[in-house]
Amino acid sequence: MNKILVANRGEIALRIMRSIKEMGIQTVAVFSEADRMMPHVIYADESVCIGEAPSSASYLNGERIIEVALKLKVDGIHPGYGFLSENENFAKKVAAAGIKFIGPSPESIELMGNKLAAKSGLKDFGIPMVPGTEQAVSDVNEARKIATEIGFPVLIKAAAGGGGKGMKIVEEEGDFDSQLKLAIGEAKSAFGDGSVFIEKYIASPRHIEIQVLADQHGNVVHLFERECSIQRRHQKVIEEAPSVAISAEIRKSMTDAAIKVAKACNYEGAGTVEFLFDNGNFYFLEMNTRLQVEHPVTEFITGLDLVKEQIKIARGEALSFKQTDVKINGHSIELRVYAEDPKNNFLPDIGVLKNYKRPGGIGIRIDDGYDNGLEIPIYYDPIISKLIVHAASRSEAIIRMKRAINEYKFSGIESTLSFGKFVMESEAFNTGNYDTHFVQKFFSPEKLLENNDYEDIAAILMAHLFENSSQVIKNENNTEKLSKWRMNRNS
Repeated sequence: MNKILVANRGEIALRIMRSIKEMGIQTVAVFSEADRMMPHVIYADESVCIGEAPSSASYLNGERIIEVALKLKVDGIHPGYGFLSENENFAKKVAAAGIKFIGPSPESIELMGNKLAAKSGLKDFGIPMVPGTEQAVSDVNEARKIATEIGFPVLIKAAAGGGGKGMKIVEEEGDFDSQLKLAIGEAKSAFGDGSVFIEKYIASPRHIEIQVLADQHGNVVHLFERECSIQRRHQKVIEEAPSVAISAEIRKSMTDAAIKVAKACNYEGAGTVEFLFDNGNFYFLEMNTRLQVEHPVTEFITGLDLVKEQIKIARGEALSFKQTDVKINGHSIELRVYAEDPKNNFLPDIGVLKNYKRPGGIGIRIDDGYDNGLEIPIYYDPIISKLIVHAASRSEAIIRMKRAINEYKFSGIESTLSFGKFVMESEAFNTGNYDTHFVQKFFSPEKLLENNDYEDIAAILMAHLFENSSQVIKNENNTEKLSKWRMNRNS
């Protein structure tokens, strides 16, 4: 491959391009009108505007992206994650255009993209499954009968999507009818497919996922597990590798199962097999047929560059290492820094990024897609960056993450940095005694106020005062002078 187009934006587009350039390959960025000044656009060797700000007019416009790729004689398209990364029709069109889709085959994407199809396809491979329906349900009476047989509480889930959309927990039979209708409506709205299924609701699970790599020659390896249990709205905020909850025996069983899943769908490239883990038992959840947001923690503990591995596999190369060559080195933690306000139910807080200062030092990595003075647009996922740390042990990684959070400074918007600091200081996280309900069990907006250090408050106040003290104002003659505001009133 001589030239690769990255069909994405922000931090993941920039992260992918860096690896591509290290391989001596030219990069092409596509961007919406809202992203014209984004770092990934400036960084790329070539950049093309593909449409207006809404995703439907730009990053989801597969035909326009392929048109640009053909015009610029691109050899491969890397979809990143989100947008078109798990769209089998886009993958088919890319291949039909004579361009390599850097990811699995359309057939693998289609099979694993539908949770019911995935469960059906894996039932003969001995993969543990959560008790539930094997087919979509739509008739309310039939669905209620099935739920009663499984036993409440149950979980209603959209068959065609994820991210918490079309997902409802039903504690009692009396609430089932209304929750089923809501789930079907949400699924239709979000995915264009109202198919839902029912599973036994596991009350206190951990969310564990296994990274796999598979080449075109039948070789499949795992890169150990990631712990992804700290979530809000069923979406991850903090991930770590390895998991503090997994024994060597469980790890072996879970990774073996993940490799079986990959082989069952003739997988190619980087993928992630997700499991629920509860009381020593694990159950298949789904397979994500793309690069994951949290892939840097795996890169830190294995020393592998997953984007480079994806490209090598797409070029037809065999994996250059065996399973026995891959070892766990230390511990890594990732915090997704979202433009969200944890004090206001994690609602997006859109604005202009000001006074942007990244943390640094040994074992700290920042994957960001914005720079000082750029606006966080309302059209896309509000992630600003990923803050990742690595250390020799989990306790050292937690200490390093706290330092990194304290060094990471910006103003103009609220973010999940304060929540990350709360998690790092919480007893539940430090002891590893937590599950996917961490936010509900341990967090409240008031906790952020309780945990604010006086030094942090003083630093914020001083920065604000300094900014005001050095403001430049214009007099009547339109010449500039410093304002008369001073730190002490006698000067």
